[in-house]
Amino acid sequence: MTRFNLAARLLHWSMAVMVIAQFFIGVTMIAALSYYPLLLAIHRPLGIAILMFAIVRLVNRLTRRLPPFPTTMGPVERRVASYSEYLLYALLLVQPLIGWAMLSAAQSPVVLAGAIHLPAIAPHNLTLYAALRTAHAVGAYLLFATFTAHICAMVFHTVGLRDGIIRRMSLWPSKNSKG
Repeated sequence: MTRFNLAARLLHWSMAVMVIAQFFIGVTMIAALSYYPLLLAIHRPLGIAILMFAIVRLVNRLTRRLPPFPTTMGPVERRVASYSEYLLYALLLVQPLIGWAMLSAAQSPVVLAGAIHLPAIAPHNLTLYAALRTAHAVGAYLLFATFTAHICAMVFHTVGLRDGIIRRMSLWPSKNSKG
């Protein structure tokens, strides 16, 4: 089975780790308010890192040939897989931008490290902040649901169908893998 290029595989697994960490940080920020300042200091730059990785990953995705789907996937399943991939990319790009705009609307800087702050991308407006905060929460739930569906599909293919689809994105060497 042909695999994704090495850059795509490294970006995929790096982003998976960052997104999972971001889910845990986001939930813990809400559940354990005593850790809120520390977690927020991690959440903001991690969100920007996810945005940067998503941009690089999208450029890589658009400039490289994709490995073919396994023969176990019919036309409808291939379409669903493609559309869910587009949704994941959209959410990974839009969610950090909504968070950044939300903070801008609240006049709260996105601190990357020390004195390095990102510029505001939305005007100071508390009504806009409230709408963006809701959008950020909805986006988080959508991202979690889409991410979970992606993992479930992978488990189904790997354990149920045993079609070797995970080898397309694996970092480890495997038999009969190209790329």
